[in-house]
Amino acid sequence: MTRTITHGQRTGYASLGAGGLNSESFPMKLFLKGNAKHWNPADIDLSQDARDFAAMTDEERRYTTMLAAQFLAGEESVTQDLQPFVAAMAAEGRFADEMYLTQFVYEEAKHALAFRMWFDAVGVLEDLHEFTESNEAYAQIFTRELPESLYALDGDPGPANQIRASVTYNHVVEGCLALTGYYGWGKVCNSRGILPGMQRIIKHIGDDERRHMAWGTFTCRRHVAADDAMWQVVIDRMGELMPLALATVDSGNSEWGDHPPFGIDPAELSAYAADKLTRRLGAIESARGADLKLIDRDASPEALEEKFHAEDQLVLSPAN
Repeated sequence: MTRTITHGQRTGYASLGAGGLNSESFPMKLFLKGNAKHWNPADIDLSQDARDFAAMTDEERRYTTMLAAQFLAGEESVTQDLQPFVAAMAAEGRFADEMYLTQFVYEEAKHALAFRMWFDAVGVLEDLHEFTESNEAYAQIFTRELPESLYALDGDPGPANQIRASVTYNHVVEGCLALTGYYGWGKVCNSRGILPGMQRIIKHIGDDERRHMAWGTFTCRRHVAADDAMWQVVIDRMGELMPLALATVDSGNSEWGDHPPFGIDPAELSAYAADKLTRRLGAIESARGADLKLIDRDASPEALEEKFHAEDQLVLSPAN
């Protein structure tokens, strides 16, 4: 008997099938690891951050507010827009991926809460839309490209739409914009040992996001391994979005010219963003012609994210 776990059409249960759930699959490993890394934004002491924020110059406060506002809006956006990917995994019969994506959504919502709690703690309660609406490339990504690519899965959850959604979400929004933003936060906080609460928030979010980005690379890899034509879909979507991603990073610093506060180097941030996009593309391309059964257990996407993290730690170390 053929059974399905597709939402609204359920005739069976993945967890009741012969063999149960495969604990060796990469998505299940990510889910189990996430369960072991639970954190609560409310447990983070932000009192020193409030004092550090108050001691900043007006220009430094504005830069910090811009960076946090774009993060907060981005976290809210991805919390909302990931929902169709959960249903797409059900339509494909991949319950382990569906389990992981429910955790993924929860973590994104927690990230949004953490940034909002930080704003409340440092006393920034005014409307902050100017920091997203003034950055046209940012606005296009988060109000058009992200939702359109994700909600396309409602009508067609097939491989091509999954790749377009993953490239948009995991590789551009998370892997380029968010990762570059974390790097910028590291520069801000390490510039003079400030904002210990934000440092903890970014550490926890970075731990979560490395799993998220690894899942996105894994998802693209398995589709490319199954059908080589999907590699062109990856390339096409990345080509559409890379200029927008780099423009978003550039625009975020344009108000301050070549010398933003905290010693931030705009050229360094742009180069960082481009490097991460290029190297993840290489990880996806390496799946061309690979054995699909091996791809499902291959943890190399996570190893790549951990390598990026180790590189960042070296650069952002106070000794440097």
